[in-house]
Amino acid sequence: MSDTDSAPAKKSRAGRDLPAAIGVGLTLGIGIILTLLFAPKVWYGIVAVAFAIATWEVTKRLRDGGYQVALWPLLIGGQAVIWAGWPWGQTGVLTAFVATVLVCMVWMLLEQGINHAPENYLRNLAASVFVLAWLPLLASFGAYMVVQDHGAARVATLMVVVVCSDVGGYAAGVLFGKHPMAPAISPKKSWEGLVGSLLVGTAGAVGCVVFLLDSAWWVGVVLGPVLVVCATLGDLVESQVKRDLGIKDMGTLLPGHGGIMDRLDSLLPSAFIVWAVLTALL
Repeated sequence: MSDTDSAPAKKSRAGRDLPAAIGVGLTLGIGIILTLLFAPKVWYGIVAVAFAIATWEVTKRLRDGGYQVALWPLLIGGQAVIWAGWPWGQTGVLTAFVATVLVCMVWMLLEQGINHAPENYLRNLAASVFVLAWLPLLASFGAYMVVQDHGAARVATLMVVVVCSDVGGYAAGVLFGKHPMAPAISPKKSWEGLVGSLLVGTAGAVGCVVFLLDSAWWVGVVLGPVLVVCATLGDLVESQVKRDLGIKDMGTLLPGHGGIMDRLDSLLPSAFIVWAVLTALL
């Protein structure tokens, strides 16, 4: 075997297999674009499947780390939280969320049997509720936008601005990054990268608001920076969770990215921000 054959895949400065990451990203992006153009309601199913997998990834990692989270209530209740928004809006989402929390409370109480006091009940219940709020609750806003007026354009705005933020941050970080933003959590992130994210993300937001949503440019100026900051914080939150658990990725399903959850971390808070800003200002 030659040295070339035995060499590991070349990694980017961000620590990823860049060609694989680009290939997966393009495939996912094209699939989402085709869905929004020709069958926008299918978006609900895509979100539901993606977050069922992400929930399984996160709960498995937490269980490996010693947290006995309520797996089945999270999987089933998480689907209820996402799908309830279609017919009943945010009232349905809230109802499903609270009902699932109550089920988790009882499930954790009975999981070890009524004759034995559950161990670490509060710790495990808190972790279960955190997963429910972090994944399906935030995801429900991204799913629900597709049934609003100009729903496909709203979802496209979410995806485009997050991609612009990622691209701007990556490019600026690689070219100019010298000052770490949060070295104890994510050493690769820099303040220069955040500036790049803000510039490119805001430009993308203005473009989407003007050309996709046919609204005033200043809505994009409001949306862009808020979304970029929240997307960055969402990424840092997942990085801290992984650091607590002593892992690099939540899964291995997506080459160059890790697991499904590793691709969704910045989208979760961003989905809520796009829903809130566009609902308030459009």
